[in-house]
Formats: sequence, C-alpha cells, structure tokens
Amino acid sequence: MDVALLGASGDCGREIAAQLVASRLLAPTERLQLVGRAGGSGARVLHGFVSDLLDAYAEYAPELDVALSPEEIVADLWIVACGTTPTGVSDRAALAEANAPIFQMYADALAKRGQGHEIVVVVSNPVELATLQFARAVGRDRVLGIGAYQDSLRFRREIAADLGVRRQRVSGFMLGEHGDAQMPVWSSVRVFGMDDAELSEAISRLRVGTENADYGQTVRAETARLLKMVQSGDVAEAFADVERLPPDVRVVVRPFITHYSGAKTVRATANAAIGLVTGLLAGDDIFVAAQVLLRENEFHGLPAVPFGVPVIASASGVRRVVELPMTPGEEAQLQAIAAQTQAKVERWTTL
Repeated sequence: MDVALLGASGDCGREIAAQLVASRLLAPTERLQLVGRAGGSGARVLHGFVSDLLDAYAEYAPELDVALSPEEIVADLWIVACGTTPTGVSDRAALAEANAPIFQMYADALAKRGQGHEIVVVVSNPVELATLQFARAVGRDRVLGIGAYQDSLRFRREIAADLGVRRQRVSGFMLGEHGDAQMPVWSSVRVFGMDDAELSEAISRLRVGTENADYGQTVRAETARLLKMVQSGDVAEAFADVERLPPDVRVVVRPFITHYSGAKTVRATANAAIGLVTGLLAGDDIFVAAQVLLRENEFHGLPAVPFGVPVIASASGVRRVVELPMTPGEEAQLQAIAAQTQAKVERWTTL
C-alpha cells in the first residue's frame, strides 16, 4: 500500500514519517510520498529529509518521493498532518480559519483525482473540521480522525498509571471532540484481571469525586489554572499539580500544558497515528474510537456531526459505528457535548 503524508515538513509530519519508516510498516517496494507546498522552506526541507531518512534506514526504507502540489499525490492511504498554528493562538476558531482552506484544497484534489478507494487518516487540528471536509468530498466511510483514538490511549494510560499496571491491561474510551467537548466513558472501562467488584471499587477511588462534578467545567478550570503557572515559569510545579488530578482530568490537561511548555506533543501524536495506521494496514477489522462524520441518529440519537465514537474499521475504511451502552449520566453528557461540537463546527465552516 502506498502512503501519502500531507504536511510532511512540519514537526509532527517529520515525526510520523520517521516512525513510519522505522516501524517497517511499508515494504521497500511500497512508497511513502512526502507532501508539502512549493515555494516555502518546507519544499527544501523535504528533499533534505528524504536524504536523512535514507541515511538512517537504507536497508528497509520504502520508496521515498516528494510531492509539492495536490495534483502530484498518488497513494492508497492519505495521512493528513498539514496545516498551520497561528503564532501565540490557542483558540480553535482561529486554527479552523487558518486551516480550512488547506484541508479543502487537498480534499478537492482527492475527490477529483482519486481512484475512489483511498482512505484518509486525519491528524491535523481541528480534527473535526478536517474530518468533515474530507468526508464531504469523498464519503464518510473513507475518513477517520485520530483524536478520539489518541484521547482513549491517554485515558487508559492515566488509569493504568494510578493502578500500577501496564496500559495494555486497560480498555476504555474517551469520546466526543478532540478538545474541550470530550468525555470519559467510565462505564466502558475494563481492567484485565479485575472482577466487577474490584473494578467498581477502583473506579470510585480513581475518580475522586469527579462523578459528582461538571466534568467540562472542572477540565476548563484546571487547564486555565495550570496554563497560568506554565506561562509564569512554574513549569515543574504545574506538572506536579497535574499528577494530583483525577485521571479523566489529566487526559485533557496534561497534553495541553505539555504543548505550552514548549515540548509539544509531536511524538505522542505520531505514535497514535502510527498505531491507527498499523491496525488499518494489518487487514483485519479493528475496534477503535475515531472521529467520523456521523449519520443522523446513528449513535445515541446524535445529529450528523463529526464526532469521536467507537467504530469498526479496516483497510477499506469505516465498516460501522458501534453504539456503546452508557449510564443515564453519560448519555446526558454525550448529548450536551455533541450540541457544543455541532455549534463549533457550524461556526468554523462559516469563517
């Protein structure tokens, strides 16, 4: 399978490319197309980057190719890591305004010149906006965003850390928007080796009262508080404070302050992208959370909105959305964040 990596000259794009080649997912007879835009520094970087990758992985690297316009892209799997982050801006509306034309340019190119079977994996943010634009161009079953997949990995990691077990022993989902409007589905959590009574006691202990609080309000308040600490230079103290938060709050807060500490989250994001791509390329069905463009009433009666939900997917795309059982409280929270996400996406598409 040939892969095109859009935005390959950016920090995250280069990390995805390096991990993709190092993982040996692509055979030497397959192609990794590094996609950038002509006229900028990225074009120069990509040619040098190809040389660096071959220097490091010559024994098993796939064919490496540079494409500098949408018309040059030819691949079975498109990894969308393109876009820009306006300097000093954390507002997702500003991010959407900057990136919507870029997403649309590539989505239009795929719709016009594609072969009708290409799969799109969206890494760029806002992931809901890019998922929507590509899904409208080529059909929703061919587009998955990694936001809910990465958030679910983070959720499992935080639970595992508090329980003192490996992440592989924990299952559970974060659903919704890859941003403020996401939610932990605690009723989906399972820990290998724990019976129902042990799991119930462990979850009650881990949540530390968040089941009685407004989760979104708690996350926003802690994010704002810790961001002020990072911006004032109290970085070590901020990360120490993160460790004292419940795991479902840490899922959102930790990557946010990591980004604004200057470290960013490119390796974790690249690892999540490679994990999802690995599952898709394996050929079997996989059960994961991902951003998809929902059909009306497809998941707990939600509207047609790009949203992180559990899906069964394969190398041919999204096979179906899986409707998880939820508690009444989770159901109500789901409806609320879906309405928030829909309102945001509607604003983003009119900017």
